[in-house]
Amino acid sequence: MTLLLTRSEIRRLLETATGEVEAAVEQAHRDLARNRAVLPPPPAMGVPGTDGVFLAMAATSAPSRLAAVKLLADLPGNRDHGLPAQRSAVLAVSARTGEVEAVLDGAEVTRFRTAAATAVATRALAREDAAVLGLIGTGPLALAHVRALAGVREWKSVAVWGRTPANAAALVERITGEFGLSAELLDGPRQVTEAADVLCTLTPSREPVVHGAWLRAGQHVNAVGAPPRPDHREIDTAGVVRSRIVVDHGPTARSKSGDVLLPLAEGALGEEEFTVELGQVLEGQAEGRTGPDDITLFDSVGIGLQDLALARLLIRLATASGTGTRVDLAA
Repeated sequence: MTLLLTRSEIRRLLETATGEVEAAVEQAHRDLARNRAVLPPPPAMGVPGTDGVFLAMAATSAPSRLAAVKLLADLPGNRDHGLPAQRSAVLAVSARTGEVEAVLDGAEVTRFRTAAATAVATRALAREDAAVLGLIGTGPLALAHVRALAGVREWKSVAVWGRTPANAAALVERITGEFGLSAELLDGPRQVTEAADVLCTLTPSREPVVHGAWLRAGQHVNAVGAPPRPDHREIDTAGVVRSRIVVDHGPTARSKSGDVLLPLAEGALGEEEFTVELGQVLEGQAEGRTGPDDITLFDSVGIGLQDLALARLLIRLATASGTGTRVDLAA
């Protein structure tokens, strides 16, 4: 039987499983470093005559006993019609029998696994005394990040900026009300960058929203929001040059991340600067932060193995709680 989970069902299952989500994502990155998972760079398939791109984000995992693919639609033109620019669905298949174990709406899977990857990277790379969390961008991904990061460090305050003032003010209110954290709305991305010990960029920006001149020694930056397109980035070249860079997956970052490809095209850095992966840092195979003055940068493109990890977790949680619909696709 195949498990079908809707967006709202996935949200209910994952909202109360923050620790399990982070653990699943961390283990996926460790498995990748230990060659227990396979993760090809996703092919980008354009639609002739449009700016739409479809990515097939596939992975296999021996420990999870799954093969999975998320088909991600990145359709910027949707915004003109009041529709989401990105939509996706995840297909999870047994690695032993080939049976389709689950079909999942991809929106909440993506949101929760992305925030969890940021939490894993922040634990591994940020200074232990980091006390101010900065958020540039105030969409649903921002709230997911607050939830995921709330217990990662002892935050004294959260600095927030977003392009839509009403959304930013609402986020500040929710951070204070739901998480009991002190939160403040600042005037711009520079002010948030300069205030933050840990900075998360959560915008679908094509042009940099953070400049290297604003960064200071000891900071950790999570570059999260830019879509997987080589001409989009949130951190300018100077900021990348100043940082010790950790990527979620080297081949994917070097084919899909503008934060990587644009500095490479400008000749500011070589490919060797973008080879250290998060799983390698977690496994002690590569260095992340080497001292208190390092500026560390986690370039989070998003990978299919993270989706696979959440698919396995969701199958377990849904089975235990009786959530979802089960169908026989072979009937």
